[in-house]
Amino acid sequence: MTRDSGILADSDIAALFETGALTSARALDHDQIQPASLDLRLGSKAYRVRASFMPGPETPVAKKLERLKLHEIDLREGAVLETGCVYIVPLLEGLALPPELSASANPKSSTGRLDIFTRVITDNAQEFDKVPAGYQGPLYLEVSPRTFPIVARTGSRLSQIRFRKGGSQLNEAELGALHTAETLVASATPNISNGGIALSIDLSGGENGLIGYRGKHHTSVVDVDKRAQHDVLDFWEPIYDRGHRELVLDPDEFYILVSQEAVHVPPLYAAEMTPFDPLVGEFRVHYAGFFDPGFGNVSAGGQGSRAVLEVRSHEVPFILEHGQIVGRLIYEHMLKRPKALYGSDLGSHYQAQGLKLSKHFR
Repeated sequence: MTRDSGILADSDIAALFETGALTSARALDHDQIQPASLDLRLGSKAYRVRASFMPGPETPVAKKLERLKLHEIDLREGAVLETGCVYIVPLLEGLALPPELSASANPKSSTGRLDIFTRVITDNAQEFDKVPAGYQGPLYLEVSPRTFPIVARTGSRLSQIRFRKGGSQLNEAELGALHTAETLVASATPNISNGGIALSIDLSGGENGLIGYRGKHHTSVVDVDKRAQHDVLDFWEPIYDRGHRELVLDPDEFYILVSQEAVHVPPLYAAEMTPFDPLVGEFRVHYAGFFDPGFGNVSAGGQGSRAVLEVRSHEVPFILEHGQIVGRLIYEHMLKRPKALYGSDLGSHYQAQGLKLSKHFR
């Protein structure tokens, strides 16, 4: 089935390169195109800047960089990006979108789980992570490691981009009908409001009582391109439930937690975790918002996969309680079914997951 509006699938993303709507300074990696998104790769240089910035109308990013850059870093052989610093990195990919296509970006799952704050910037941008329809120009990534210093290099993939044609988001009635048919979240009485379906926090701890991890300070570096390189306890403090089923979030500490509900994204849909409403609690949940078609799908080896949540409290301590709503998933139509689904077709690291750290830890 092909629709007139929706998220572009893997085959359509590949076609964008063939038509010149997507360009790249070097050949694509074999696994760079995902079921409903494209991984973006760092270019050869990073620029340390004084602070994050927005280019603004009629202003190229390069022009702002000339004024704000402090230091130029060569990424070709790999370089350390320090915590608390802000870097702007020109990406290998560029765009020449047709008028009917827009795009949005998000950190990759592994990026979010390392507490690396990333945002895509375009020339003339007035919003981060948004690419207006018909945009033609380069792409840049703002990178700011928050908890661990990292090693990154040319070709490292920290962010991902989705392309959409027209309006594709399901309204609440459509979302309710899809949940009835497909069980989007493992809840008998789903909370559907504000255009999304709610996820709540699991602080029960299961058999061993483990409810999450808190990032340690003053660690060694994490190489973003290497799997299973680091011992968990060198970077993370395990957190266990002690019978209260609650957790006090300390300000500016970083936590890895997990949703109470298993999540399912059917093959003809894509999902995204929306920013949490600060009126409900002074904390941020889930840097990495994209859930690809097939996430948690039984046919893709998922059997329902719980959402791992990257959580950071702001300003004041905040008490999370078991079952408290912490985020909402919005669902969008795909233009067509992807050739490969998230999970078994791709060997995805996070399919059928529970509480799970990024692929960098053993």
